[in-house]
Amino acid sequence: MLALGMATVAMSAMGQDALPAPSPVEKALAEKASHVTEVTLDKNMLAFAAKFMDKEDEKDGTKEMIRNLKGVYVREYEFDKDNSYTAADLEALRKYIQTSEWSSMVKERSKSASEGTDVFVKLVNGQMEGLFVVDAEARELSLVLILGPINVDKISSLGGTFGIPKDAVKSVKKAQKEAGK
Repeated sequence: MLALGMATVAMSAMGQDALPAPSPVEKALAEKASHVTEVTLDKNMLAFAAKFMDKEDEKDGTKEMIRNLKGVYVREYEFDKDNSYTAADLEALRKYIQTSEWSSMVKERSKSASEGTDVFVKLVNGQMEGLFVVDAEARELSLVLILGPINVDKISSLGGTFGIPKDAVKSVKKAQKEAGK
């Protein structure tokens, strides 16, 4: 349901610069969480942030990729006790995003808990136009939604910037390597 609010508005806003509206589930998660981080960067904020990137990012094309993105949305929820969210919450996230436009790229699960990582991509004419990551741990839940043209070779450079967890992009790079084998 969390993705429902984010993805519904995000998908309808793909041609616009509108930001996704917070969903009711986000409010519920935020109320249960001991710490919440919300990063919302629209196209204008990303273009502004790109101005402060170093020359190396200019040379390798990362800066240009960031300028062309439509939005970066990160939600991190930290909890005081294990599994403060339910497996049903996670399953609703996974099922909703699996539409005709979004495809599952990575599914990683832990047998002992509802922990795991999911990576979904939106492909348009063979080009990655969106990335959605759900990373669930016992006391932490991270959601990353990146909208716009994404250069898969440059995606790892976003880890650790704009609030995007490094682990989120590691899953994408791992899947890319495995797909290339």
